[in-house]
Amino acid sequence: MDRTFLLLKPDALKKRIVGEIISMVEKAGFDIIDIRMRKWNKNDAEKFYAAHRGKQFFEGLVGFMISGPVIGLLLERENAIYELRKLVGATDPSKAEPGTIRHLYGTDVRVNAVHASDSPKSFEYEVECFFGNEEIL
Repeated sequence: MDRTFLLLKPDALKKRIVGEIISMVEKAGFDIIDIRMRKWNKNDAEKFYAAHRGKQFFEGLVGFMISGPVIGLLLERENAIYELRKLVGATDPSKAEPGTIRHLYGTDVRVNAVHASDSPKSFEYEVECFFGNEEIL
């Protein structure tokens, strides 16, 4: 079994669609290994999105990500990263496949309900950023 990371962004909580997203994830065959809600500060968001530092959208993204709580899920299933990216859809909700999370619940490229790890390397980094170094099941 493979693992991946899903982050529900502040807009998902504000829109009250957390349950719908988790239901979609479970129906797609993912097991939830860990789930936590956190309120990020600026340093947390900047660390998580460090790969985008210096890009035009970075400050706006950080501001959005600290505007409310976020929920992180450690997920497991075969081909987890690939399958979750397929379920999540394109970053731009207007370009996401119908039925994907971002197509259904996203507003624009920043306010798009979720973030999902795109590679094993980003998964390891993102899980460490969100859950820390503690042992996870």
